[in-house]
Amino acid sequence: MPKSKRLMELMMTVNRKRRFKVQELADEFGVSTRTILRDLQELSELGVPLYSEVGPHGGYQVVRERVLPPIAFTEEEAVAMFFAVHALRHYSSLPFEAESASALSKFYLHMPGDVRDRIDGMKDRVDFITPTRRGDAPCLAILLDAAVHRKVLAVEYESKEKEAGSRRIQPVCIYANNGFWYCTAYCFLRQGFRVFRCDRIREAAYDMSGTEPLDLGDVSLSRRGAAEPREPIRLRVELSRSGVQRCEAELWLAPMLHVREDGSGAIDKDVSRGDIPFYTEFFIGLGDEAILEGPAELKDAIRRRLNELLARYL
Repeated sequence: MPKSKRLMELMMTVNRKRRFKVQELADEFGVSTRTILRDLQELSELGVPLYSEVGPHGGYQVVRERVLPPIAFTEEEAVAMFFAVHALRHYSSLPFEAESASALSKFYLHMPGDVRDRIDGMKDRVDFITPTRRGDAPCLAILLDAAVHRKVLAVEYESKEKEAGSRRIQPVCIYANNGFWYCTAYCFLRQGFRVFRCDRIREAAYDMSGTEPLDLGDVSLSRRGAAEPREPIRLRVELSRSGVQRCEAELWLAPMLHVREDGSGAIDKDVSRGDIPFYTEFFIGLGDEAILEGPAELKDAIRRRLNELLARYL
């Protein structure tokens, strides 16, 4: 086997094994241990993070931040990958902010000159617009790690009323929508699922109180799909085509929609009574694009809110 091919396969092998002994590799590649040692030294010089341990149970190990083997991209794939990462720049916070910037820089610098020229020519011609928000979300990385590894966090959360409080949560997922980051999580204080604005989570740390994590593997992205509504009331709304489009832009509301062939639609779904203040503001914003049929409580809340607004202009 040519040396270049052996080094490539060796890189993929050590990344896969993570922990290994020189004799194992020598037997697998059919070469001497001295050859494997030389190859490992070359991989180390190329940037593969290896370190050795002495003793009867020693060997080599790849540290956590290992280098992935080279991947061949077509020109179209390279351009698509660049703009996929480039689009994230609109977010003031990312769970992998430094890594995405570093990856984009490496990706761009190692492209052929003509591909870089093509990308430069496209930068001012294509974009994925996301509203720019002023608040940062400093805890995205730990929220994502807790969701992936099913860990409980102790967080400091600031409510809409600017009141800060401590609580324990178990994140299910994080997602970005309309320029904001959200975290769907089980709240041990409220004994139920909640969606937290990530920019309002000012501090987060792994919980040390001994709270047992829950098995939340089957919980969906939005809390509306995660649990049955609390104190359910029936929401019934008729929507114009424009109203449907406005509702489709809301991640949590889109699954409730029934869209007709002409583009109009309707909502006929149980929702939580505690969400009435939110629906009040939302459907007032839709104006003539929505006709609310029920519940009566929501109609009353909308009338009260409109009277409050009208009183400001008398």
